[in-house]
Amino acid sequence: MSAERNVADLIAEGSAAPVDGWGFGWLAGRATEERPPWGYARLVADRMTRADTALDVDTGGGEVLAEVPRPPRLLTATEGWPPNVEVARRTLRRVGATVVAVAPDAPLPFRDASFDLVVSRHPVRTDWAETARVLRPGGTFLSQQIGPGTMRELSEAILGPLPPPAQRHPERAVAAARAVGLNVIDLRRATLRAVFTDVGAVVWFLRKVIWTVPGFTVDRYRPQLHALHRRITTEGPFVAHAQRFLIEATHP
Repeated sequence: MSAERNVADLIAEGSAAPVDGWGFGWLAGRATEERPPWGYARLVADRMTRADTALDVDTGGGEVLAEVPRPPRLLTATEGWPPNVEVARRTLRRVGATVVAVAPDAPLPFRDASFDLVVSRHPVRTDWAETARVLRPGGTFLSQQIGPGTMRELSEAILGPLPPPAQRHPERAVAAARAVGLNVIDLRRATLRAVFTDVGAVVWFLRKVIWTVPGFTVDRYRPQLHALHRRITTEGPFVAHAQRFLIEATHP
């Protein structure tokens, strides 16, 4: 098999594989990413044991919430991407969670002070005012978020040199939380090594994590994908770095 035929097959595999939900199992054996040291799923499970009513914002396919061993009395999740809504509903049946479809940037469809715990893993955008509104006094918000310049090496391999990142800074999240009256009690940061062993894994990742290369399509960036394939075959696996931060805040 020629190198060009091989790259075509790899790109085709990454293009055809489903990207529903928020699991990354398809990358097994093809890509790896370090996990943040704080263990977000474990922290969520711990907070859930103390909650009576809880909300998971931008639940994806419900992967994190489904692992909660002792769900609270009332457990609700929101999701804005239609293909994920049905995935989440199936996934979260076992923990008795209700999944509500919410349009991006729409207000949360819940009454004031509805929840004593709100969690969110990798939200598209945190609406701090809405988060504070639906939290009960004494309630907690816990979120693992994407940090600035995440996977920048991969973005630049496709797009070329980029300006310094202007969004997703942890300090701005702290300021936004405080601006709506929340008390930030914890902030942690992590830089995590990600390794891609073939260009098919890159294609699948870019289809799923759409903010890495906004507007990504294979046809649009085929020359860059071929160049990346040649780089991997001559230099070894492609390494990038994901940025994450954990923020926890309470409603006074």
